[in-house]
Amino acid sequence: MPSGEQLFIFNSLDSKQPKTARKLHIRRVFDVLNLCVQRRDWPRAKRAWAILARCKEVDWKQMWRISLLLLGETGDQGDSGQSHEDRVSFLTVMMRQHPEERESILKEIVLHLIQLGMHRRALEELDLYLPSYPYQDNPVLHVYAGLIALYLAQPERDSSEETTYGQGWDANLLRDAQAHLERARTIDPSNVVAETFLSQLPGAKQTTRVQNTPDSDDEKMHIDDTAQARKRIRA
Repeated sequence: MPSGEQLFIFNSLDSKQPKTARKLHIRRVFDVLNLCVQRRDWPRAKRAWAILARCKEVDWKQMWRISLLLLGETGDQGDSGQSHEDRVSFLTVMMRQHPEERESILKEIVLHLIQLGMHRRALEELDLYLPSYPYQDNPVLHVYAGLIALYLAQPERDSSEETTYGQGWDANLLRDAQAHLERARTIDPSNVVAETFLSQLPGAKQTTRVQNTPDSDDEKMHIDDTAQARKRIRA
């Protein structure tokens, strides 16, 4: 290590060596912030974050993941419903300010809505964005949509241990779930979650059998053409 070079625990903000006492202090505070997060020392982490957010050298909006982690943390066991609602509101604002990270932010919004028990709203959020680029090419978002649709499709009072997709299930939501899971499998053939749930849907099995016999119509057409040729020869 060169003489005078400073060592830091976490590599972030600026990889260059700080040349002023102020920048050195900011890097130290950033280390304290991340160390407190690792130790789940939320009061100290929030105080360190409050210092960094006031520094003009720190773009706190780019650190939205840490902001999301600290938001609503009080040190109590578990997260309250209000903390999840606050995080959803925060993520909605961040989504407008960071277009390049909208896919990651959308995933967080959906997960927090699920934790709030707002599955239908989570599915509506996904249905709003999935038809457009780049969301339509994200297999994880399609898996989320498929699983949520599958959850909402089940009967309200289904206490049976074995899942049977039949009477009492919402056929429209089952069809939507299958479409999303098939889209996820098309984008990412190695997606185990999509493949596993599709193997349990009867409609998906039937679709696979139909797709595996694409030459049947061509064979029939070939036979018909031969018969027509023989008729013309006899005439």
